[in-house]
Amino acid sequence: MSKIEEKSIDLATQEALQKAQDENIKTTWDRLDCQQPQCGFGQLGSCCTVCNMGPCRIDPFGEGAQVGVCGANVDTIAARNLARKVAVGASAHSDHGRDVAHTLALLAQEGEHKHASGTHTHNYTIVDTEKFHKLAKEFGINPENKSKEEIAKELSKKLLEEFGKQEGELAFCQRAPQKRQQLWRKLGLTPRGIDREVVELLHTTTMGVDNDYKNILNTAMRCALSDGWGGSMIATEVQDIILGSPQPIRGKVNLGVLKENYVNIVVHGHEPVLSEMAVKAANDPELVKLAKSYGAEGINLVGICCTANEVLMRHGVPVAGNFLQQELAIVTGAVEVMLVDVQCIMPALHEVSNCFHTKLITTSSKARFPGVMHIDFTIDNAYETAKAIIKAGVENFPNRDKQRVSIPKHEMDLVAGFTKEVVFNILGGQYRSTYQPLNDAIVSGRLRGLAGVVGCNNPKQTHDLFHTVLVKELIKNDVLVLQTGCSAIACAKQGLLIPEAAKLYAGKGLQEICEAVGIPPVLHLGACVDNSRILTAASHVIAQGGLGEDLSDIPAAGCAPEWMSEKAITIGLYFVASGVYTIFGASPFAVLGSKNLTNYLTNEIEGVVGGCFAFSDDPLEMARLMIAHIDKKRQALKLKPAMY
Repeated sequence: MSKIEEKSIDLATQEALQKAQDENIKTTWDRLDCQQPQCGFGQLGSCCTVCNMGPCRIDPFGEGAQVGVCGANVDTIAARNLARKVAVGASAHSDHGRDVAHTLALLAQEGEHKHASGTHTHNYTIVDTEKFHKLAKEFGINPENKSKEEIAKELSKKLLEEFGKQEGELAFCQRAPQKRQQLWRKLGLTPRGIDREVVELLHTTTMGVDNDYKNILNTAMRCALSDGWGGSMIATEVQDIILGSPQPIRGKVNLGVLKENYVNIVVHGHEPVLSEMAVKAANDPELVKLAKSYGAEGINLVGICCTANEVLMRHGVPVAGNFLQQELAIVTGAVEVMLVDVQCIMPALHEVSNCFHTKLITTSSKARFPGVMHIDFTIDNAYETAKAIIKAGVENFPNRDKQRVSIPKHEMDLVAGFTKEVVFNILGGQYRSTYQPLNDAIVSGRLRGLAGVVGCNNPKQTHDLFHTVLVKELIKNDVLVLQTGCSAIACAKQGLLIPEAAKLYAGKGLQEICEAVGIPPVLHLGACVDNSRILTAASHVIAQGGLGEDLSDIPAAGCAPEWMSEKAITIGLYFVASGVYTIFGASPFAVLGSKNLTNYLTNEIEGVVGGCFAFSDDPLEMARLMIAHIDKKRQALKLKPAMY
């Protein structure tokens, strides 16, 4: 393999990397090389910077200091470092949820204004009325004889109160199986208020507070649960209400979706309230006419990262790539504008865009770049903001250097948009929606079990390799795979998210199910914030019956093969705290410096919450571990062995 082939298995990425190398444009892989060797103390989690008596570090060989200046040992230091990452990850996804809840609140305020004046200024509405009313009832609101604005006002108030609650339990915790709820209460893990759990976790990691690594982990689990069963779940539910619940939809993926003779606009980030408006603005007749006046054939909107997943599953907008392809989209020389909001946006995009005509435009007050054009996005000026950004791209088209345009001719079909409701209806039909066929398939052994494969990319690993090798091995062994985020994009590029993939890659049992129902062997459930869909789907499986009483009973496992972000740690921890066996690749989020903490996370914690972590740097080993766990759970339920 060449050095470029070692960086990615994706052919489009390889071509773009070669172009970057030829033009001496530095990418994330080059910056990783410049960082070698990376700090060993940081990798082990044994470096402490929480107070100004440090930085302190613990000698892993036992020859130097074994405690920090304050006396904290490696268990305390590693646990605090891990906990702080959990707090950051939880705050990122939960703040996303808060912003979406504020959008719902605006619907109520502007609705009242519209009734008074006959006009309104925002560009959103209630799209999924059924889910809207269902969620209102879940929060104790009777929607009968009320306008949608009145319901939105009450519901948004209750949702926003979930962030600031000081006592009680988060409402969505009621969605978990009763046995899981009882366990959380017994252990003191039930989250009370989203913001409270983040603040309390950060407080406990301050110098001179919590020194018991197990207690620190308990507080971290409660914080993580406040995201998975709180902030993230709010984001997913409300986005479905105001943007539309996804339905199975075909799309295209990879850098080849960029079009040479079109104005190419790339949306990148995580919050779809702006990208939703960008989809509409890209089809504005006035802007399309303007694009044609500049010699373009039209406007081509594509996505990167989780914003890509959001507009894909609601509109079929093409996906240009996942996390490690964000710089490479610009390197094609064919991008007029990359508009970004928050999360997973590389600071290096500014430098790469300066090598081309591409305009990088920031839109969030939370995420500014020095020297980069900023067009402030607020909910009440959404469509006008989107139009201004698309227009900037159109007007930039004449500045493109056609001699430097090189778009890899690689793209793949995919099917996205499988929510818990979609699966519910597909399996049971319109008149008898049910998870029973799924449960029956697992009980009979035709389906071995379920796997959630999620997470980021990491340049420390060969791009997309771990995701695809792992998923192919799982479906080969009759494990139905649920995916979100960049992991879903990785497998989509390799042709695993189309129904035809079942015949090519799936075991006989999974193949029979896919052919009977008409689904791919790998189901795209959305963006990384939509991992909450997996939790609620698993809870429906338990409620359906026949597979135990708790989430920890299901023959299922989770994995983040190429994780990068702190959000991934939070996601992993809320899955473990929900009873799910979860494997992480790349590196074990900086805990190996503490043997006690590592043993707790990979062994002892299973006896506490029913789930635990495992770490591996081999995708085939990951698959073997997940399959072994699934078989162990089948045996515990006294199910027949897998049929094939």
